[in-house]
Amino acid sequence: MKTKRVSKIDWDFSVLGFGCWGASGKGNWTNHTDDDQIRAIQKAMALGINFFDVAPIYGFGHAEEVLGKAIKGHRDEIFIASKVGLPWTKDFDGYNDVSAKNIMREIDDSLKRLDVDYVDLYQVHWPTDKDVPLEETIEAMAKIKASGKAKYIGLSNYSISDLEKASEIVEIASMQGLFNMLELDADAYHNIPLQYRVNSEVLPAVIEKGMAFLPYSPLFQGLLTGKITSETVFGTNDVRNQNPKLQGKQRLNHLKAIDEILKLPALEGKAIAEVAVNYLVAKKGITSVIATQANESEVLANVKALEWEMSQETLLSIEKIVKEKL
Repeated sequence: MKTKRVSKIDWDFSVLGFGCWGASGKGNWTNHTDDDQIRAIQKAMALGINFFDVAPIYGFGHAEEVLGKAIKGHRDEIFIASKVGLPWTKDFDGYNDVSAKNIMREIDDSLKRLDVDYVDLYQVHWPTDKDVPLEETIEAMAKIKASGKAKYIGLSNYSISDLEKASEIVEIASMQGLFNMLELDADAYHNIPLQYRVNSEVLPAVIEKGMAFLPYSPLFQGLLTGKITSETVFGTNDVRNQNPKLQGKQRLNHLKAIDEILKLPALEGKAIAEVAVNYLVAKKGITSVIATQANESEVLANVKALEWEMSQETLLSIEKIVKEKL
């Protein structure tokens, strides 16, 4: 497994990571079981994947519990990243709370569910709580780092201006954001406006500062797997119904871009999922790809996709197509 390292984090990251949204249980768009996820996580570790990204909101604590069970006996071999700031009500409605009080509570809850003494990376999930000053949030994160409950602090879905302000309080080691081959500078995730633009703003910043960048939705919620066509109908409870980019004309435009990409001579015979993964691995500034993997076969397929490397010329050709078509 190829690895990458950044100066702010003492860890060799596997270029392919494991996103634990798929361990959420009910409410996820796949039909796999907890046992499927545990086997997938263990297969991933066996194949050299050493970065696992999770969050309490994934299955309302369920994903952290599943990850905790799967990694028993292997804690020192892996890098665990979790998040904070999206608690939920007794009726399982998530809401934003990045107050110091909530942050100090959530870290203990996460450690208990994961059954570990610390997380390697603790990230503020979303910056949308306007009632709490950024300074309060980041000072609480600094206390968690000082306590040893987290080795590094990161931001997810934050702007570059907030990164600069946060860095005055505690060292920020990573940024996480929406990024894939078709969403280079996305301005929204589903209907949530984004305060950052990855390709034009975030990647240059993390490269300059020696930070990690961890892209989520690398396969565009399945669009870059080749399994979604113009005729695909999502189930009633499928979260992808809330993503306007996967509906109607927008979906068709994205599918046309995929067709054009696969016509590039260097990509002849390649599956779109392989292309999407290799694009991210080849992209400067990307540290580890957060890929949700439902079962062992998906893990094997993603690892196999790394058997070839994309040239910078092909990467730039892909970006040219995306900018022209979307």
